[in-house]
Amino acid sequence: MATNSSMFLKQAFEGEYPKLLHLYNDLWKRLQQSSQNIQGNFNASGTTDFYGDLPHVEDDTQDIFTLQKPDYDPEKALKDSLQPYEAAYLSKSLSRLFDPINLVFPPGGRNPPSSDELDGIIKTIASELNVAAVDPNLTLAVSKNVARTIQLYGVKSEQLLSTQGDASQVIGPLTEGQRRNVAVVNSLYKLHQSVTKVVSNQSSFPPAAEQTIISALKVIHALMGNAVQPLLTSVGDAIEAIIITMHQEDFSGSLSSSGKPDVPCSLYMKELQGFIARVMSDYFKHFECSDFVFDNTEAIAQRAVELFIRHVSLIRPLGEGGKMRLAADFAQMELAVGPFCRRVSDLGKPYRMLRSFRPLLFQTSEQVAKSPVLGDIIPFSIIIQFLFTRAPSELKSPFQRAEWSQARFSQWLDDHPSEKDRLLLIRGALEAYVQSVKSREGKEFAPVYPIMVQLLQEAMSTLQ
Repeated sequence: MATNSSMFLKQAFEGEYPKLLHLYNDLWKRLQQSSQNIQGNFNASGTTDFYGDLPHVEDDTQDIFTLQKPDYDPEKALKDSLQPYEAAYLSKSLSRLFDPINLVFPPGGRNPPSSDELDGIIKTIASELNVAAVDPNLTLAVSKNVARTIQLYGVKSEQLLSTQGDASQVIGPLTEGQRRNVAVVNSLYKLHQSVTKVVSNQSSFPPAAEQTIISALKVIHALMGNAVQPLLTSVGDAIEAIIITMHQEDFSGSLSSSGKPDVPCSLYMKELQGFIARVMSDYFKHFECSDFVFDNTEAIAQRAVELFIRHVSLIRPLGEGGKMRLAADFAQMELAVGPFCRRVSDLGKPYRMLRSFRPLLFQTSEQVAKSPVLGDIIPFSIIIQFLFTRAPSELKSPFQRAEWSQARFSQWLDDHPSEKDRLLLIRGALEAYVQSVKSREGKEFAPVYPIMVQLLQEAMSTLQ
């Protein structure tokens, strides 16, 4: 090749490879068109006078553009001659993509790139994709470089994250480590959004190239999740600790003369509302990716509602005044988790459980047993647990029989999500009650006992 003896030509072909490839593609189209025109004229004339001096071939319809050998592709053969220039171009393209990232993440640096620096990286990505748009295969190859660039940005960003204890504290204002983590997540979010926009603006973008970049962006999204997970875990743990304190309050009282609860909600609920409002204000409002934040905080809200219902079902004794206060707590719970949600109704099944459980507080045990929400919306195990509060102290709840605290029992429930496991534990408590009555030679069971047995049998039958 001439480029072997001319460094100028070699550099020109490597540096301007997309233009060279465009010329090759154009040349190939012209040659194909020319061949088709010649063949068409030949077939139309019906004469061989013009070709009288040409040697005879077995099939006059064959030409160099028709595959005569199954394993020979003339277009591929033509492009293969450009392979050395493509390899050199892709290497330089990767350097152009990597250089600005290495520049804005200096060794020992502690802060993510500024908006202007990130804009520069995005412009480089857009430029490389735009130049490569002359050929689908080149676009795919450059897209792989872009994917590697995105991965490099993720690796560099991950190195900035604070993993010390103060990164997950939820007691005081943002620490330096938490501020840096917020900045890193915001930076990753901007990269994700900007690259997504660049890809969407590409015309006739090959699906394989798009998928290559999308796969790399999924890694960025996962890294964002990993960065906020310690904080989310701390918030979730704090919420659970607050909800469990409901068992320190007295719900055994009778109804006041006014027929209304003495306070609008319980102390633990006030604390929960204050904590969630502060968490959103002190921590989550600093994240610029609101959808990403809500996707994570809604999961915390769902868990909070489930824990609230779980622990309400464990309260005993429960008087009429306590029921009124709990009813108020149910309404306040929606307000409490509101800041964590786009809409509280978006919480799905936990929200439906919250709405469905509240009326059960004031229904008779027989009405509860016939409620249409059983099984479908509220698990049988939760309902049967709730009915223990209407039984005499001799009929101990499963956690009382095991001599566990409510917190330990809640952990057991987390470790045993199977409804069957939970129902078997309840059955053990009911069987222990039967033995207790027999041992004291009692003549009858508590009125709620047969209802609980009926529900247990119904629940077990649905698991068959």
